[in-house]
Amino acid sequence: MRSDYGPSEQLGLAKPGPALKGVLVTLFVIWVVFALAINWGGASEQLFLLFVGNPEAILDGQLWRLVTPLFMHLPTGGIGHILMTLLGLYFLGHSLEETWGARRFLSFLFWSGVLAYFVQFLAALMLPVYFRERLVPSEWFGAMPIVDAIAIAWALSFRGRTIRLFFVLPISARGLLLFVIGMNVLMVIAGALNFAGHVALFAGMGAGWLFGGGTPSPARRLLLGLRLKRLQAEHERLELQRKNRLKRSNLRVIDGGRSKEDSSPDDKTWLN
Repeated sequence: MRSDYGPSEQLGLAKPGPALKGVLVTLFVIWVVFALAINWGGASEQLFLLFVGNPEAILDGQLWRLVTPLFMHLPTGGIGHILMTLLGLYFLGHSLEETWGARRFLSFLFWSGVLAYFVQFLAALMLPVYFRERLVPSEWFGAMPIVDAIAIAWALSFRGRTIRLFFVLPISARGLLLFVIGMNVLMVIAGALNFAGHVALFAGMGAGWLFGGGTPSPARRLLLGLRLKRLQAEHERLELQRKNRLKRSNLRVIDGGRSKEDSSPDDKTWLN
């Protein structure tokens, strides 16, 4: 997939910004390290599994498993998993980084991924066994929830643009939105449980709307609304305290000035 900006930019690939470049390099290097260690260095796959999501391990206090699965991609049997992740991040991520800036972009990636896997962790605890076995893998990993989050955020942020899906098929932002949602629904129907888990992918799409569905995002608008209500409540509390202090002081305002019945102007009785 690539985004279209104008005729001159359709001739080459967009250059990723520093934040996106750092993310791509980090994910690729981590994959290479584990692939070399397991496939050529004789390391046990248990080393890899130490960093993937596992509900029982998280309950035992291994909270890093809510974050580290975002950096783990299948180190054996092919390169499809890491390749699709890198391509998804590259073709849509650079537009968001240019628009948002590096700080918001990196924050979006991190919190979207963590929220996606945290929701899946809760689902693994609460869903009946029948649904859990079909929607949540026993161990999950990969940054595909972030890729889905980026796709949703891109579609909502650039409504007037199009992308070339698989480098060929032009598709609008709305079409991309329907494509991503539709593909995930079809995967659930087909029973194709992926490495990340269906719940994490749908939660990632939700995070894409929550953290990236506009500027400011729905999450920031909610935060600003709550902050405004807090400030209004604080103002009302201080105003009530001020009124109560006035009542307790028994102070009152006495009208000034002199009436016609007052003493003559030459009377200096009340001068001091």
